[in-house]
Amino acid sequence: MAKPKIQYECSACGHLSAKWLGLCPACGEWHTFEEKFTEKKSSSKKHKVDISNTESPDAVALSEVKQSKEERTSTNLVEFDRVLGGGVVDGSFLLLGGDPGIGKSTLMLQVAKERSDLKILYIAGEESASQIKQRAGRIGMSGENLLIYNNTDVRNVIDQARKIKPDILVVDSIQTVFSSELSSLPGSVQQIRECSAMFQQLAKKEGITTLMIGHVTKEGDIAGPRILEHMVDTVLHFEGDQSQLHRLLRGVKNRFGPANEVGVFEMRDTGLHEVINPSDLFLAEMNSDISGNCVTCIMEGSRPILIEIQALVTPSNYSTPQRTASGFDQRRLSLLIAVLEKRAAMGFAGQDVYLNVAGGLKINDTAADLAVVAALASSLKDTPIRDKSLYIGEVGLGGEVRRVPFLKQRLSEAEKMGFKNAVLPVSDTAGTFNMKLNPADHLMKALK
Repeated sequence: MAKPKIQYECSACGHLSAKWLGLCPACGEWHTFEEKFTEKKSSSKKHKVDISNTESPDAVALSEVKQSKEERTSTNLVEFDRVLGGGVVDGSFLLLGGDPGIGKSTLMLQVAKERSDLKILYIAGEESASQIKQRAGRIGMSGENLLIYNNTDVRNVIDQARKIKPDILVVDSIQTVFSSELSSLPGSVQQIRECSAMFQQLAKKEGITTLMIGHVTKEGDIAGPRILEHMVDTVLHFEGDQSQLHRLLRGVKNRFGPANEVGVFEMRDTGLHEVINPSDLFLAEMNSDISGNCVTCIMEGSRPILIEIQALVTPSNYSTPQRTASGFDQRRLSLLIAVLEKRAAMGFAGQDVYLNVAGGLKINDTAADLAVVAALASSLKDTPIRDKSLYIGEVGLGGEVRRVPFLKQRLSEAEKMGFKNAVLPVSDTAGTFNMKLNPADHLMKALK
């Protein structure tokens, strides 16, 4: 009897190697190779799952293709529908990732609660039915339309979905589902790739909207091969700090709507609650009498959100001053400090600099540069910024204040929140507002 062949597989990308390697040559990850025994797949027909048609369709010209209108199903959760582009497209294939305990399963139960007229099949791979019922009781859900199935064999799951024909199939999580035809353990790259391909066929051939929940790595990426994100129609990330009450649902990829849209939720004892006005949430505890506090407006997809930038500049007790940023790129912070020293003659040598984005948000919008610079200057001089003042603009290396996109939307949101003054780049597209606009083309003019 021939011995099974031993190979080593990278758990991050699925790269195969004849020997163990410390560094994966494909993805560059360290210590991800695991031992794998290769066996021939069973050829028995009773173990095969084939949900595709046996007849191969003929190629057709693009002009002859009949375009069907996308039918969307609203979840009755405004923030969730915003991220999806108006609702769930029937027969679509979605992937939801997030940190453990962030609220992914709770979000799916609330969709079932809001749409009690839909039949939802919930594949419970990580929790028992009694645990799910306990969570459902916490959010006030009866659950007549929610069917729980405690089985993670992909063949049994697909057979059950064909039998019940649900409107939505929820797989919690894809790392727990396995195929008995494969020798690898559940959660391995091979199992995830194979089971995801079967669920994709189920969604497209049977027209069942399938939503998979996925684990994330320590870097925050969805665990498993990158092909998993290319296979699905929509990729959603559920983000948030465990110490904060708010949660952000971010659309990373969406074939049926705009990407990079953000929905804001607040975690309470009774479940997730939608935050219709996130600007009010992030500015609720702002104190304008303290130096170093400044407000800016960032764009998350098509939504403007007002956030508070907090800076603290204090004399250092060490030979090398510290530069610490929370929610903001630390290298960008060092760049802006250098611009202030060179172009505005402000001395940060011997000063520790701490920067924080209130509310636990992480921002990448360069329109917040001017607010960061104003907060640093305010804390250095210990002079508070005027109340109800907004700072928007990108700061260049020469100290110039550059234009930013969606300026009208940002100013409209600020005016709606009661702001009276705005320092912004020189632009002819700002429009007419009741608030006072102070255009500035250079850093020194903006700080005055």
